[in-house]
Amino acid sequence: MTMTQLKTPKVALGTWAWGDSGEIGDGYFGSRFTEAGLEEIADRAHAAGFTLWDTAFVYGMGRAETLLGHVLRRFPRDEYQLSTKFTPQAAGAGADPMADMLEQSLTRLGTDVIDLYWIHNPADVARWTRHLIPLLRKGKIRHVGVSNHNLSEIELANRILGEAGFRIEAVQSHYSLLYRRPEQAGILDYCHKQGIPFFAYMVLEQGTLTGQYGPDNPLPEGTRRAQTYNSLLPQLTALTHALAAIAEEHAAAIPDVATAWAIAKGTTPIVGVTKPEHMEGLVRASRITLDSADIAKLEALADATGVNTRGWWENDM
Repeated sequence: MTMTQLKTPKVALGTWAWGDSGEIGDGYFGSRFTEAGLEEIADRAHAAGFTLWDTAFVYGMGRAETLLGHVLRRFPRDEYQLSTKFTPQAAGAGADPMADMLEQSLTRLGTDVIDLYWIHNPADVARWTRHLIPLLRKGKIRHVGVSNHNLSEIELANRILGEAGFRIEAVQSHYSLLYRRPEQAGILDYCHKQGIPFFAYMVLEQGTLTGQYGPDNPLPEGTRRAQTYNSLLPQLTALTHALAAIAEEHAAAIPDVATAWAIAKGTTPIVGVTKPEHMEGLVRASRITLDSADIAKLEALADATGVNTRGWWENDM
């Protein structure tokens, strides 16, 4: 069994957008970063006590990991946690593709151990789960999780690891006001009963639930998220108005409330951070307590939108 306990924060920091090349149309976000800007993000995160950074090899095919490794290098390694992923669909053809991908991630991140290592998408769960065991025994990874797996796949992975004295220590899936399939499929309930932290990604639906965008101000054309969300924006007006009203009551902003909802549901939201001021919002979100009436109202309005924001890479749960 893993000797150290995973330190689960209220909010984890996401770096999906860090994998963008900076050119519109290349990547989901059309983001533009400088190393100095990302270092300021890291400085503010460190000062605010946000210490778990989530990334993956496939976020820009190594770009996000490389950037993250550079901006974290001046902090002591024991003052932050690194979460990255093995993606079976991007595995190489060597004798041990998981170990190979892990070694590449370790190099890019400038570390000799990953605190939380995920199997990113399900593919032959029985095969790939077993590859985690020698990496745990060697101390290359401290904790393991599965991402985008359905309930039966999570249970199978847990049984395989259990036979070797380990266990699934985290589950990660798309989960937001607009996409609650992990809850409806029983995954949240399973995690809560088993004491497994659930990490929710896309809680802001790639910026759609921030209040920044609407029918008169769509997402940037030429990006994949614009292709996904711009046609849905008219249906989200009532929900974003409700988020704004609740935010005003808490002296907060719309994304703070959408993030606070995910926390209230017993999850750890992974929020993409691309601007230094995002840290102030995460501090506010971590302090907001939504009452049951607010939660019910937001969920009813979200259901009434009738939208389905399941990603093209995500299997139905």
